[in-house]
Amino acid sequence: MALSAPPPARVFAELAPARALTPTPTPAPAPAGRGGPPGPPRREVHVSGSAELSASPDRARVSLRLSSRKEAAGAARSSVARRLEYIAQSARQRGVPVCIIFSDFGKMQNICNLLIEKLGTSITISPPHFYHTPEAVDTLRRQVCVAAVGNTRRKAQEVCRLFGQSLGKPLLIREEETKEWGGHVDSHLSNFPDSLTLQERIQNATAYASCRVFAVFEIKGKENRRNKLL
Repeated sequence: MALSAPPPARVFAELAPARALTPTPTPAPAPAGRGGPPGPPRREVHVSGSAELSASPDRARVSLRLSSRKEAAGAARSSVARRLEYIAQSARQRGVPVCIIFSDFGKMQNICNLLIEKLGTSITISPPHFYHTPEAVDTLRRQVCVAAVGNTRRKAQEVCRLFGQSLGKPLLIREEETKEWGGHVDSHLSNFPDSLTLQERIQNATAYASCRVFAVFEIKGKENRRNKLL
């Protein structure tokens, strides 16, 4: 089921004094004569960023229907059986599973064209149904999250560089929102018109995902200009 497109991505950054992410125990008082002034507060940069990725379908399924007209029922069954064996043999010779579930769409087109050429009107081939395996959907979800984190880190680096500072280690990374739309899974059948081209069907079955994350990074100090020049 198609979902609405996500709003435009927003990226913001905030340079702020450190705030404790978790409660910390109160330190014990320093012994007499050994006390000293507290160290400077840790500085942080707060950034949010997003990413959007797409994935084309990785599987296609076609349905075949065979028919034969003979004077005797046994002869008709035999004719259909021979045609079915020819279909299975054609698939095996080209390294395609006999169940006719394709991961190579070029081979799918070649085999369907060959069967129509050899078997003529005795065979009917449905338009291909493109879909995503669960593994492909999971991969898309991971990739868009990692991409959002990478974009967020690059934004934090740019903010720090703007003020002549260098970015430190991450203190917090939080996934705030993930959206998915488009695409089909194995159990979801599409109802596209038969007139659509192969590329139009692939495009309509493409899956999309977006992710927005929030991150807090430590600011280490002034940027090393020597490393910047190198």
